Amino acid sequence: MNTAGHPEATARRGLELTPFRGLRYDPDRVGSLAAVTSPPYDVVVRPDGLHQLQSNDPYNIVRLILPQATTPAERNEQAARTLRRWLSEGILTADAEPGLYVYEQCDGAGLLQRGIIGTLLLSEPSEGVVLPHEDVMPHVVADRAALMRATSANLEPLLLTYRGNGSESVTTTAIERMVDQPPLLATTTEDGYSHRLWSITDPAEVAGIRSDLAQHQALIADGHHRWATYRRLRAEHPSPSPWDHGLVLLVDTARYPLRVRAIHRLLHGIPVARSLALLDGLFRVRRLDVPLDEGLDALADSACAGNAFLLAGDGAFHLVDRPDPGLLSRTVPTDRPTAWRTLDATVLHATLLAHVWHVPEDDPARIAYIHDTAATVEKAERDGGTAVLMHPVREEVVRDLARQGVTMPRKSTSFGPKPASGLVLRALDI
Repeated sequence: MNTAGHPEATARRGLELTPFRGLRYDPDRVGSLAAVTSPPYDVVVRPDGLHQLQSNDPYNIVRLILPQATTPAERNEQAARTLRRWLSEGILTADAEPGLYVYEQCDGAGLLQRGIIGTLLLSEPSEGVVLPHEDVMPHVVADRAALMRATSANLEPLLLTYRGNGSESVTTTAIERMVDQPPLLATTTEDGYSHRLWSITDPAEVAGIRSDLAQHQALIADGHHRWATYRRLRAEHPSPSPWDHGLVLLVDTARYPLRVRAIHRLLHGIPVARSLALLDGLFRVRRLDVPLDEGLDALADSACAGNAFLLAGDGAFHLVDRPDPGLLSRTVPTDRPTAWRTLDATVLHATLLAHVWHVPEDDPARIAYIHDTAATVEKAERDGGTAVLMHPVREEVVRDLARQGVTMPRKSTSFGPKPASGLVLRALDI
């Protein structure tokens, strides 16, 4: 569906958000709320970050979202047993009344994000209600689906954005009224972010928010694989059922803009020297003996003029830019808009991975996708691989392509801040 003109006006229906009885940790039963939270499952740097989170507290949410066992089936069954045990022991308890949850994040340096958590009626991309902007990897969707089946739960909310008109609305008024009240919970996590949560249970106020959101469509900012998982599981269960809805956080980015960062690649088993040798004559390559921040500055400058990447893993940085036009014409598909064809992620996947380095983009034994820049470099240097550092895409480019129904290559962007996992969960049988 092409909604390039005005998506809010052309969508056949809008967002249908529903209150739910959130599952939350009992603060009297855990060491601290901060100690039981985690970044989203795909942001945790494994194994280091996973081990740290597990040791933070025996009830850390990572034991549900990234269970550890020998086989996938054992991992999922372990997560299901853990969730049942925590419920029976009162570690996690369901709120007495269904509500829509106001969620606030602040980093202490000027970034403030507020939004509404609820369960959203699922839809197909063709309906123009929830717009994906990235492709997904089938094996990741299958993995998340197996975990959700086993636990019968949505363990962490997706991050969706919509664009208000910048003025007061029923939803923003409700949010900003709630943040003056005592929160259900407040904590500050290791990354310096403070988190607060409130519940809106008044039927009239909930109805007003739902009516307001029904005028909008949303962009998936973070959680494409989980959204695809929601849709797969909905197809497996006759409607109506709890699987018709999925747990989301909705943020109005006209009022609370997000940060857009890059997701980097780590090529396993390919030393930097070999990666660079294969680029000879195809790209310009310059060695930079500088700290990481200066290397990223050089990448940003070069990205203003065209496709550019920063390779690392051998103790230095290598700026790769100015691709051969003939190479691009032979390797980049021509059936998409110019904005898509010229994306760094498009050139990386269509040209570098597929034709130069011959690395399958969906083989976890050959490539990893890592959000943390320094961690990507460190792992490359430690493991003898190649870190491919990316420059972020502007949000307006992402949204414009999504409105045209054009998806970007997988893991092209990282919107943030992402909601912390472990603050509110959803059990489908409660």
